[in-house]
Amino acid sequence: MSRWVPCKRRDFIQRLRKLGFEGPFSGTRHQFMVYELHRLAIPSNVEYSVPQLRMMIREVEGIIGHDVTADEWNRR
Repeated sequence: MSRWVPCKRRDFIQRLRKLGFEGPFSGTRHQFMVYELHRLAIPSNVEYSVPQLRMMIREVEGIIGHDVTADEWNRR
């Protein structure tokens, strides 16, 4: 079983695209990605810490409707 590790912004965006998200698109304060009718704000940090990554993954799980495990995330 893998564990969560910090993630670069570029890698985060690529992994979201593999999950079916489109973008990133420019917003007023943050860029965002779209999945069907849902928007996910993408913070502008260069790297996301584990707590920040987990918070965003929980939001992604709510949007796509299934859990994303650390193993699944690291394989992408």
